[in-house]
Amino acid sequence: MKAFVYSAPGRVELLDCPKPTIQAPTDAVVRLMYASICGTDLHILKGDVPSADFGTILGHEGVGEIESLGPAVHNLQVGQRVLISCITSCSICRLCRRGLASHCETGGWVLGNRIDGTQAEYVRIPHASSSLYPLASSIDPRAAVIMSDAFPTGFECGVLSGNVVPGGSVVIVGAGPVGIAALLTARLYSPKQIVVVGRNEPRLAIARELGADAAISSSEPDALQQLMAITNGEGFDSVIEAVGTPETFALCQNLVAVGGRIANAGVHGTKVDLHLEAIWDRNIGIYTSLVNGTTTPQLLDFVESGLVDISSLVTHTFPLAEAMKAYDTFKEASTHNALKVVIDFTTTRN
Repeated sequence: MKAFVYSAPGRVELLDCPKPTIQAPTDAVVRLMYASICGTDLHILKGDVPSADFGTILGHEGVGEIESLGPAVHNLQVGQRVLISCITSCSICRLCRRGLASHCETGGWVLGNRIDGTQAEYVRIPHASSSLYPLASSIDPRAAVIMSDAFPTGFECGVLSGNVVPGGSVVIVGAGPVGIAALLTARLYSPKQIVVVGRNEPRLAIARELGADAAISSSEPDALQQLMAITNGEGFDSVIEAVGTPETFALCQNLVAVGGRIANAGVHGTKVDLHLEAIWDRNIGIYTSLVNGTTTPQLLDFVESGLVDISSLVTHTFPLAEAMKAYDTFKEASTHNALKVVIDFTTTRN
């Protein structure tokens, strides 16, 4: 089978690899229909994720059809179309029982990290019963790839961790897939205002179209002043960091209101500064988290019922024959006005 392999520092290659097989009774093998590239994949290529070894097939997002099942998997069927969760969960260890599936004792974020991932024609899914979700026929499978990771991350690590409430003020720093997911799910809580901050104008335009009350470029010299003016200088109740850089985390500290919450959803690969000298007396909370995927069924219900529209979030799709262009496009997302980039495996089938 063809697969994207992390072959060297900063390098991914499309290679021929062995097709995965069932290794444990709780496994499934899924034939991919669509897979997508995540910002975390780029962090791996930069060396920010030391647990990912050279030779690993990348990817933790995808939609496919079940090819085979281990004998212990009874809630799924061969041929069923499923969403692959970015988090592998056994559902029974002490951490899974606490709702911390991202730290599952035999799972967590393993796909495309500690084991081979979804950017391949086939992928093995451990703990399939609690790591795969049947996908309703009414949901576009190509668009649904954003439900593997970006949406639960934006919702759990952003909206829920940021304590978004009716009548509150929300600022989302980052207009990528996670930031847009946070925007769409924050709207469900009826905050007074939602503001998105980013550097890419086409992404900011998407944020405006999807309901942001304001979308401001962080590259403007008076960006902080503009943002604070929106709240009459008070700051925002919920500040969601969805990038993962020292600059964006510093901005979040400047934007949080007294009694507010900073929710970190970005992946940080370098040191950031925490300015306690400026915020120690402001009664704020700083919440860091890794997505657990426990809200995935709820999010799928939101999409199926029409409460959340994901139809416009996949901006670029590449057939497997042009697969390397997908990585090139995502690496230069601002140049190509890319939001979510998808690899289409269905075009290789007879």
